This record gives sequence, C-alpha cells and structure tokens, in this order.
Amino acid sequence: MLRVGVMQLDIRVGDREANRRNLEAWLERSLTPSEHPTAIVIPEIWDVGYDLERAKTIADPEGRSAAEFLGGLAKKHNVWFTGGSVLASSGNAFHNRAQVVNPEGALVMQYDKIHLIRLMDEHLHITPGTGLGLFDLGGTKAGCVVCYDIRFCELLRTYALKGAEILFVSAEWPLVRAAHWRALNIARAIENQMYVVACNRCGETRGTVFGGGSLVVSPWGEILFEGGRGEEAGFVTIDPAKSREVRKYLPVFADRAPEVYDL
Repeated sequence: MLRVGVMQLDIRVGDREANRRNLEAWLERSLTPSEHPTAIVIPEIWDVGYDLERAKTIADPEGRSAAEFLGGLAKKHNVWFTGGSVLASSGNAFHNRAQVVNPEGALVMQYDKIHLIRLMDEHLHITPGTGLGLFDLGGTKAGCVVCYDIRFCELLRTYALKGAEILFVSAEWPLVRAAHWRALNIARAIENQMYVVACNRCGETRGTVFGGGSLVVSPWGEILFEGGRGEEAGFVTIDPAKSREVRKYLPVFADRAPEVYDL
C-alpha cells in the first residue's frame, strides 16, 4: 500500500523563497501520520514559475538547491517527492526538470521535460530532455512526466511497457483547457492500466488562470481524488498491485499488434 498526495499550490513568479515557504506551510498543515509510505507531487516549475525570459538570472544550477531543499523536507516529514519540476540550468542550457527525492533526502532520479509547448514559447528558452523518468518507489515501478507530456500517448505507453504502475504528473495547466487536462489524465490511466497522480497549479500569472483540478485516477479510470480551483492538499491510499490485477484481467498489452503500427 502507498499513500499518494498532491500539493495544489499557487506560485509566485520569480520568488523562490516565497514558494518554498508556502510549500513548507502546506506540508505542516496537511500531513498526518501514516503507516504507509507517502509520495507527494507538487506543481510544474514550483520554485519560480513561468518566468523563462529571466532564466539566466533565476535558474537553479543543475537544480541542486531545490533538491537539497526538498531533501530536507523529505527527511523531516518522512516522505517521497515524486515530481514537481524546477527551472534548472546546465551550462548555457535550461531545463524544466522534475525531481524525485526519497525519504532519506537523496535525489534518486531527475527527468527533463521532453515535449515543450510552443503555445507558451517554452521551446524558445528550454532544452528538451532525451531520457525517460522511470524510478523504483519502494518496490513499485513508477514514472514521472511534466504537463504537456501527457498529450503524447507514445511516451506514456513506453512507460507502461517498461513496467510502470504509477505515473506522477506535475503541471501548470491553464483553466481554459481544463477539460483536456481531466480527459487526458483519465485516458492515460485507462489505456495504460496504471494509477495517475497529477498535480496542477492554481492561481493566476500575467492574465493566465491556472485550473487546479489535480487528480488521482485508478487503473480502471476511477477518480479517487479531484481538486478544486484553489490551493489544497489531497491524499489517497492506493494499492499498486491493482495495476497488475487489471493488466492480468484485461491483457491489453498482450493484445497489441506492434507489427502493424507504422511508428
């Protein structure tokens, strides 16, 4: 059994310290003791928000500072952080980088967002990642992606074929496309027979309203938690074995015909 949580937070653009204080406060007020391991997802670029034009001055070198900060919180509260991306610099390149931190405070995996959304000019500032975001979560195969990635079914099917039973999603998804957010996360859960734990930002920046609506979806497509439009935290206890049960009952992967697909 595993307890999964979403921290649906507003983000103050460019204000790393304020965003850190807000995350700390929400952890203090919402976390309760649990006999099960706890994995928490926070929003996309939770540290500074979409302030990509100032990346040269505000990016976190390799994401090290954020990883250390999350590591301290993970140790204090005995939790995993399984996604929540930061604006990370690597030399002259910048990445939208999701981080996975274990309860010992160690950075165990990082994933650079692969698909960059032209609608928000992300491709003008960010270098795309080239690797998958798969990791071991206490014996359960899991993966993480960032926002726009969920529109690309090929990526998530690859995760599932490699054994992922839980998908963690961090996002800053606008309210105007909230219906897509909800439908895509449910579809990814159903078609890949995996849990989807998706955390979206709320609030407003420069006229763009972000939709919240964070979700925990079962491998059958059942909504186990759904957030509103404001700041909130939500926790659900899940059984990762359910993914294996669904895959055995309805063997979608065995019934694939990859020799026919022209990819």
